[in-house]
Amino acid sequence: MTTTTKGRHPQGLYPLFFTEMWERLAFYLMLGILVLYTIDTERGGLGMPLSKAVEIYGTYMAFVYFTPFLGGMIADRFLGFRRAVFIGGLLMAAGLFLLGVRSEMTLFAGLALLCLGNGLFKPNISAMVGNLYEAGDPRRDAGFNIFYMGINIGAAASALLSAPLRNLFSFNVAFVAAGVGLVIGVIILSLNWKKLEKADQRSEPDPEDITFGQVMLRIIAPAAVCGALGYFVGERWHFVQDTIGSVTFAFLVGMLPIMGYFLSLWLRAKPEEKPGFGALIPVFIAGGTFFMILHLSGGLMTIYAEDQTDREVPALAIGPYSQQAMPGYFHNAAERTLRPDEQTLIEVPADAEAMFGARRIAEAAVADLTASGRVQAVTPDDPRVDSEWGFLACRVYADSNLEVETGTDSHGVAVTSVKVTPKTARALRSAVFLTTVNGRDVPALLVSSDTYRSVFQQAGDGRLEPNKFLGLVNAEMITALFNPVFVVLLTPVVVFIFGRLASRGLEISTARKIFIGMILTTVSLLIMVWSARVGGDGAIKVSVMWLIIYYLVITFGELCLSPMGLSLVTKLAPKRYVGLMMGGWFLSTAVGNKLSGFISGLAPTAIMFLVLAGSTLMVAVFILVLLPKLDKAIKQYGG
Repeated sequence: MTTTTKGRHPQGLYPLFFTEMWERLAFYLMLGILVLYTIDTERGGLGMPLSKAVEIYGTYMAFVYFTPFLGGMIADRFLGFRRAVFIGGLLMAAGLFLLGVRSEMTLFAGLALLCLGNGLFKPNISAMVGNLYEAGDPRRDAGFNIFYMGINIGAAASALLSAPLRNLFSFNVAFVAAGVGLVIGVIILSLNWKKLEKADQRSEPDPEDITFGQVMLRIIAPAAVCGALGYFVGERWHFVQDTIGSVTFAFLVGMLPIMGYFLSLWLRAKPEEKPGFGALIPVFIAGGTFFMILHLSGGLMTIYAEDQTDREVPALAIGPYSQQAMPGYFHNAAERTLRPDEQTLIEVPADAEAMFGARRIAEAAVADLTASGRVQAVTPDDPRVDSEWGFLACRVYADSNLEVETGTDSHGVAVTSVKVTPKTARALRSAVFLTTVNGRDVPALLVSSDTYRSVFQQAGDGRLEPNKFLGLVNAEMITALFNPVFVVLLTPVVVFIFGRLASRGLEISTARKIFIGMILTTVSLLIMVWSARVGGDGAIKVSVMWLIIYYLVITFGELCLSPMGLSLVTKLAPKRYVGLMMGGWFLSTAVGNKLSGFISGLAPTAIMFLVLAGSTLMVAVFILVLLPKLDKAIKQYGG
C-alpha cells in the first residue's frame, strides 16, 4: 500500500470514490423521478394522488437519514465496514430492481430495501475513507474532498442518465439502470476487498459508550411505540387527517422520545460538557430547517418544474434528451407555444384517457375506439409507426384484468389510477393508436373533453405538424442537475472567499457561516416567491431561469451551512457521545425531510414560498441571537 508515500493518497481511496459515485448516481436518479413516477398519468406512472405521493416521498427521505443512525453502530460492533457496505449495496440494488416492476406493492417493498441498505452503506463508506489515514495525516482533508467530488459527479450524472432512459423507455427502466449502477459499485468494492482491509478498522470499545442494546431499548423501542400510537390516533383524529396526515403525524410523535433522550443527555451532562451540548441544539435546528428546504428538490420543486416552468428547449427538439410534450403540459403554456394539431387529439371518456396515460388499456376500450373509425390500433412494429412514437405503445389487457380507480389529490383535483388485477396478469398484446390527418397516419392522443379544452384555452394560432411533438427538457434535468454542478463549481469560490477574508483579519466563525447559510436559504425562497407571483401562481408558465437562480443561491447556502454543521458536531460533542450526536444531526435532517414531504403536497404559490421564507428567517434570527454563546462554546472546545 501507499499510505506512507508522501503526497500520494492510499490506494483504497479510489475504489471507495467510484463505489460512492455509482451509489450516489443511483440514489439521485431514483430520487429525481420518484414523485413524478408516483403521480404521472400520461407517461406510464402509477397515477397516485399527490397527497399520497408526497407522503411516500417524505417518509422515504426521513428513513433514509434515520437508518444510518443504527447502520454505523451495526457495522462498528458486528459486521465490519466492508461487509456492511457490501450488504447495503446489494439491498439497495434489489430495491431498485423491485422499482423496475410497476406496481404499488413493489414500490413500497423497493423503498423499504433502499432505506435498510442506505443505513448500512452511507455512514460506513465515509468511515472507511477516514480509516485509510493515520491520525494527523495532512492528506486526510484532501482525501475527503476527492471522495465528496465523487458524490457530486454521481449526483450530476444521475439526471443526464435518467432523462434519456425514461424518454426512450420508461420510469421503470430508469430504476433498473440505477440498480445496475449500484451493482457496478458493489463489484468495484469486491474487486478491491483486500486493498480496503486497512479501512475496515473498527473502533476500540469504550466502557462509557452507549451499547447497541441500550440504543434499541432507550431510543428505538420508545420511538416505535410512540410512532404506532401516533398513527392510531392520527387515523381517528379528523384534524390530523385534514392537515398533515396520519403517517407524518406518527413520524413526528415517534421522534418525541428521541428528542427527549437527547435533552436528558444535556440535563445529565457534566458541567464542563453542558455548553457543548447546549450549542448543538441550535445547530440541529438550523440543519433540520435547511434540509427541509433543500430536499424539496425531489418533491415540491420537481412538481413546480413539471407543471409551472416553461421547459420548451428548441435545441433539444430531437434526440434522447427530448421529452415529448403530452396534452397536460399545455393548460398554462404561453399563447406563443405551439399546440398539437386538433385532429390528433381524440376525445374519449375519462377512464379511457386514464388507461391511455397509464399505457394499460382494456380490450373493450380498444374495440370501441377502432369500431368508431376514429383510430386504428396497430402493433409497435408496424411500418407506419415511427421509432419516435414507441413511447405511446399501450399494453392491452383483458377487461377483467384492469381496474380503474378515481380519487382526489390534496388540491381537490380528480386523479385516476389504473391497476392490473391480479398483479400476475399478462397483457394480450401491445398497441399504438393511429389516426389519419390529411391522408397520413399519425399518432393519436386519447384525451377527455376537459383536457381537450385545457390544451387550447390559452392557445394562439400556431400548431405542430400532426406527426410531431413539442420537445421539452425533463423536470429532473432542472431539479437534480444544477445543485450538484453548482456544488462542484462554487466550492473553490466559497473556500477562496472565506480564506481571503481570514487573511485580512476578517475570519468568519463557524457559527456565523451557519447564520449566513440560513440567510441565503431565505433569499432563495424569496426568489421563488417572485417567480410564483410572475406566473400568477400557476396561471402561466415561468422561465426556467427562476429555478436556476434559486439553485445557485441555495447552493451557496449549502456550502456555508452543511459542512459547518458536521464539523461542529465533532467539535462540540463530548468525546464519548460524538457518534451519538452525529446520529442526532442525521435525525434532525430526517425530521426536516419528513416535513419536506408534507410541504410538497401544498400548492407552490407565492404565499406558500413566503411562509417558508419567513420560517427560515426566524431560524436565522434565532442563530443570530445565540451567536455570542455559540462562538464562546466553539472557542472553549477548541473550534
